[in-house]
Amino acid sequence: MATAAPVHPVDEVPPVSRLAAFGLQHVLAMYAGAVAVPLIVGGAMKLSPADLAYLITADLLVCGIATLIQCVGFWRFGVRLPIMQGCTFAAVSPMVLIGTTDGGLPAIYGSVIVAGLAIVLLAPVFGRLLRFFPPLVTGTVILIIGVSLLPVAGNWAAGGVGSKDFGEPKNLALAGFVLAVVIGVQRFAPAFLSRVAVLIGIAVGLAVAVPFGFTDFGGVGDADWVGISTPFHFGAPSFHVSAIVSMLVVALVTMTETTGDFIAVGEMTGRPVEPRTLADGLRADGLSTVLGGVFNTFPYTAFAQNVGLVGMTRVRSRWVVAAAGGMLVVLGLLPKLGAVVAAILAPVLGGAGLVMFGTVAASGLRTLAEVDFKGNNNLTVVAVSVAIGMLPVGVPGVYGKFPDWFQTVMNSGISAGCLTAIALNLLFNHLPNRASSAEAGVEPEAAPSGA
Repeated sequence: MATAAPVHPVDEVPPVSRLAAFGLQHVLAMYAGAVAVPLIVGGAMKLSPADLAYLITADLLVCGIATLIQCVGFWRFGVRLPIMQGCTFAAVSPMVLIGTTDGGLPAIYGSVIVAGLAIVLLAPVFGRLLRFFPPLVTGTVILIIGVSLLPVAGNWAAGGVGSKDFGEPKNLALAGFVLAVVIGVQRFAPAFLSRVAVLIGIAVGLAVAVPFGFTDFGGVGDADWVGISTPFHFGAPSFHVSAIVSMLVVALVTMTETTGDFIAVGEMTGRPVEPRTLADGLRADGLSTVLGGVFNTFPYTAFAQNVGLVGMTRVRSRWVVAAAGGMLVVLGLLPKLGAVVAAILAPVLGGAGLVMFGTVAASGLRTLAEVDFKGNNNLTVVAVSVAIGMLPVGVPGVYGKFPDWFQTVMNSGISAGCLTAIALNLLFNHLPNRASSAEAGVEPEAAPSGA
């Protein structure tokens, strides 16, 4: 009898109970980041509480749809890896500028739709650039992704940026407690429980926080049971040249960041990304961004927060993340459930985030361990790329006096570090070296390992 071909871990479908637990873990890991963009943009535009709530539910709905497109895929859309989708932070500053000075939300949505269409068209071009991402570059980018996310976890652990009790010892103690629970479950619990260590840590953290008055579920009672996002709720989109140009720059930045996330997850899951799958994934990003413009939300990209969760739990099934996408759709349609999830404290998420984001950085180091650093300039490539990538993270206002387009590109440590790594790898490992160029007719030396 012929035996069935083994199923790759990415394509395995866990039992329903595990699918739900693993999926919920992904939702909790990305929820705070998912709602941050509509909160920031809506707050800057001084929208009413009702409009802010509408933006959040619309965002959750499209986050879920975008995740399903990316994980499940259809035709040439979707990378078909465990990738969560969420609003990109790279678009926040341009959208605030557009919304407050250049036509409001309709102008934002017009530029978002154009940017999404541009991503769909440019996806095959980016797919052919995959050869410029050898282990030297990918390891560096993954390392930068992890390290650049650590301040996010730190801010959560301290209570959340802007909170009145930011930095209070009780917040850091709660975050430390959650971190200890996550580590303890990973070390001592059975295999299945160790894979939901983040979910257990968040649940235990909440169980401890509620009796001590850390959290407030008052917003749950005020939330509606059902809320449906309708296309162009805030009016028909308007198309302004300056707004479109700004969002096209954002599109290039997000495509670069997403490429790094795809490569990271591909390595973690044992299914390396190829030019065609990269193009399919970026094409899905573009489609989701168009849907964002139609359904009153913003540009979408792969969420780096969940990359760390894939690496930490070693759960590689894309159907787990697809289940998380389904949960986000439900949260987007049932605002009351969304309010329950929103009541989870920032310090609880911070404790879990420290280990998740640290896992991403460690995965980058593991990739770099495969690179040859002897007798070449690969160490310089890593050193300078990490330095450039960390500059806007460590000194947030460092590019404040530069043009808006430059800030859009360089204020993202991930895109800044990625572009630097690609450029330096080309400079040191692909251009003819000095000895070769001095001798006419002599072929340049082969690029060192990792180039």
